[in-house]
Amino acid sequence: MVEKIICSAIWYQELPTPVHRPINVDKGVVVCGHRHPHCIHTMYSLTGKRSIEPEVGKYVQGFLTNKNRFVDRTEGAEIALEAMQIKELGYSSTQLYSEDLY
Repeated sequence: MVEKIICSAIWYQELPTPVHRPINVDKGVVVCGHRHPHCIHTMYSLTGKRSIEPEVGKYVQGFLTNKNRFVDRTEGAEIALEAMQIKELGYSSTQLYSEDLY
């Protein structure tokens, strides 16, 4: 099966770890959404905290794949190009943005 990007995601690395998470994430919480602002809004709705607050800690913007993996923007670009989900990157020469997909 060809790996493809399925949605935007943000990995909040220092939040309490749930039981179900992407297979390559060992701690923290991954919040998914259509675009990254949706992920940010969901995180705020669930915790009452904004991404920039110190209690939230480190986070990485990226994507979830159909193989249940979290990937950062750079690996996401490689996957989307190789799977022919996109023809080219529109906002960066090395990183994928959700706007590139839709």
